[in-house]
Amino acid sequence: MSAPAGGGAAPAVPDDVLALVGVPQYEEEGEFPVERGYVWSMCAATENGNPLFWDDDVAAELTGGPIAPPTMLSVWFRPHHWAPGRTEERLPLRVHFDLKERLGLPEAVMTDNTMTFYEPVRPGDVLRTRQVLRSVSDLKRTKLGTGRFWVIDVEYANQRGELVGIESYTGFGYRRQDDAGPGAAAGPGAGGAAGPGAGT
Repeated sequence: MSAPAGGGAAPAVPDDVLALVGVPQYEEEGEFPVERGYVWSMCAATENGNPLFWDDDVAAELTGGPIAPPTMLSVWFRPHHWAPGRTEERLPLRVHFDLKERLGLPEAVMTDNTMTFYEPVRPGDVLRTRQVLRSVSDLKRTKLGTGRFWVIDVEYANQRGELVGIESYTGFGYRRQDDAGPGAAAGPGAGGAAGPGAGT
């Protein structure tokens, strides 16, 4: 690792953060089953005329029955504004916000998002999800500021335990150059990363 500007070693990734790499967190079940009303509303909003999502005969021939568009994976976990019995706000991608707080990085952007699809999602499915931290980089200096990249996988499975998809997010949490705090300085190209697939 190269030394930060002004001398001294850049702070390493904290051990308690490293211990979370590869560990499933925030396992939860969707608040409502997959249903066709949402599918049709989404297709109408995006002008998606694919007959697979509109015509039962086509769906029966191609996929053995109706399915939801694969890109709707995260829709089934977008929390309603209110639900009976809920006592705290449900946040999406909580591992991302945990990292911002733990690492003292008040700003963040998502730099990459990829989706991998497996079993089709069908009406009536009740999906479960969990978040897995895959990597956290050493400190990097960018035009936005100095901070760390991290990769988070959001895994989705149906009620039978079958994997239906994985969303991978690469985030960059940082402090602006004029807002340097403790441990927020690193030289250009600070090397190394914790875990495979770290952002660069």
